[in-house]
Amino acid sequence: MSMVEALGRIQSIEASLQQLSERSAAAVSGAAPASSASSASSASFASALSSAMGTPDVSALLSPTGSTTAVTAAAATGSTAGGVTGDAVVAAAKKYIGVPYVWGGTNPATGMDCSGFVQRVFKDLGVELPRVVSDQMQKGTPVASLAEAKPGDLLVSYGGEHISIYLGNGKAIDAPVPGQTIQIRDAWEKYSNLTSIRRIVPAGGS
Repeated sequence: MSMVEALGRIQSIEASLQQLSERSAAAVSGAAPASSASSASSASFASALSSAMGTPDVSALLSPTGSTTAVTAAAATGSTAGGVTGDAVVAAAKKYIGVPYVWGGTNPATGMDCSGFVQRVFKDLGVELPRVVSDQMQKGTPVASLAEAKPGDLLVSYGGEHISIYLGNGKAIDAPVPGQTIQIRDAWEKYSNLTSIRRIVPAGGS
């Protein structure tokens, strides 16, 4: 069972528990508040489900009212353990195609530079990276060659002057230079100016 499926079931069961507790509260004088009953039951269920799945205890992410909003948000950003892959990085990066290059930019509403773009993509997935290429290229693990690169890997070129995200099949996505926009193009780093390749999250597809 995937994390997303598990969260869906938690929400469904939580809704059922909420209805049952409300009926009980209406029928029995002095019953505990519905939210308290729901919270305890939901948390117990979440803990048991996490244990059975061998995943982190998601009950700790439930809000005081027993809501799974925090859990859902964590899953959506990839901040739960093992929730981010290279394929997820590729998908997140493609959302910014067409955003203009702006030197020093970090805001997709106004424009981003190469490292600002990379930082934003990983931040969207709950993975924190430094702001500049020289620091970004120190993160993750090294990949020996472009032939071994996987989708989601970082391609650093010109000694740390530029960075892009590898998409696979010889393609990369980056914020190139002023006057251009974030775009998919050939991974031109393969033409002798590639400085390093870094893998930040588990590899995507081939």
